[in-house]
Amino acid sequence: MSQDTTAWKDRWAKRSISVRLLLAVLVMVGLALPVAGTLLSHHYRASATQAFDERLEATLNVIMAGVTYDRVEQQLVHDRALGDPRFDNVYSGWYWQITDGEENTLASRSLWDQRLPVIDSDTLSARSIPGPRGQSLRVVERDIHLAPLEAPLHISVAARDDVLTRDIGEFQRLLWGGLVGLGVLLLGVLALQVRWGLAPLRRMHANLHEVEQGRAEQLDTRLPDELATLAASMNAVLARDQRLIERGRHTAGNLAHALKTPLSVMRLQLRQLPEANRAAWEVELERVDSAVRHHLARASAAGEGIRFAPIDLHATLAPLLNGLARLAQRRGIALRQTWTGEINVHMDGQDIQELVGNLMDNALRWAHSDVQLQVESEGQQLTLTVSDDGPGMSEAECQQAVQRGKRLDEQRSGSGLGLAIVTDLVALYSGHMHLSRASTGGLNVAVALPVVARNRRV
Repeated sequence: MSQDTTAWKDRWAKRSISVRLLLAVLVMVGLALPVAGTLLSHHYRASATQAFDERLEATLNVIMAGVTYDRVEQQLVHDRALGDPRFDNVYSGWYWQITDGEENTLASRSLWDQRLPVIDSDTLSARSIPGPRGQSLRVVERDIHLAPLEAPLHISVAARDDVLTRDIGEFQRLLWGGLVGLGVLLLGVLALQVRWGLAPLRRMHANLHEVEQGRAEQLDTRLPDELATLAASMNAVLARDQRLIERGRHTAGNLAHALKTPLSVMRLQLRQLPEANRAAWEVELERVDSAVRHHLARASAAGEGIRFAPIDLHATLAPLLNGLARLAQRRGIALRQTWTGEINVHMDGQDIQELVGNLMDNALRWAHSDVQLQVESEGQQLTLTVSDDGPGMSEAECQQAVQRGKRLDEQRSGSGLGLAIVTDLVALYSGHMHLSRASTGGLNVAVALPVVARNRRV
């Protein structure tokens, strides 16, 4: 199978159901109506032509009944009036003719000096022929035997078929105009039917978007039977995932509380050891404590496994920032904040506090006198920028800090764990983090997260 065929099939597989149904209807109408129109047009043409020929045949029978042969004059005689003046008007378009192909010939006055073409036919036949002055004629003719003539007589009745052609053309115009109108009407009605039939799917899609945005917890099951079962199954999956996430977070919290006591006991026991033996154990114990806190923070982070209802970012971070402001004041550091209006985000409150808290704690740890927090939003993008005037990081350290699985706390005590937790949280919310040197000389951390809630119109 060629790549073009595969690509075409892939594109077709992504077509919406509405487009597929409308295309199917378009193909059906595009095939059915022309076939129906062709059959109707052919039937009407045949019926109209047959009726016209039957009218000419009736005239032919009248002429045939009135023809005789005068033995005295030795000529053909027609003594029955047809009752149609058009046979008397020259080139009127209605003609009759009787001839044996030799000397005996009778013709209507309308033929004047012209003659109709003759063919041998023992049975009644009808055909179209050219007539006088370029007229198109429809002729009905046959041969008869009249005593005492030995040669058969050929009797023809002809009439202009322009009226027949005009009637057929008018019918075809009305027919095709009606079929086009019917096709447009059918397409419109079927389009409405498709839209009405797929309305539950659109409602289900909108409901699912509400769940994704955190404005609803479950899908509405007031749907047709086929979709109600699907919605109920999806609700069961959502509920199970919610239970698993909550259970995991509760387990992580319980584990954190369970580990605090043994670690505290171990620290107390270390103080009873001689100074020479205490230092090495304290280093190892600190590494255990840091590793436990790191992995518990990752396990308890909600991330985007579930969607959250919008929360007020400023109100959520206010207690944390107030505490950090007091800490900065005691250390003689100026903590400055810049906010661009009210911002609502789809995040877990604990996650955003953990993220901002680690960034600010790291900045306060290394700053000399100034820390800045800038919060901006554009569309659905939230940008958090934290900078300080501390020693900062080299370009190599900045690249290493954001690499997956790298830990800076092995080289720089007190900074790696916080940045590692931030890196994990940013990844969970499908964002990205960039480290660089700040204009004040220290570290500048910019975090972008696609979590800003859209304002809903009332």
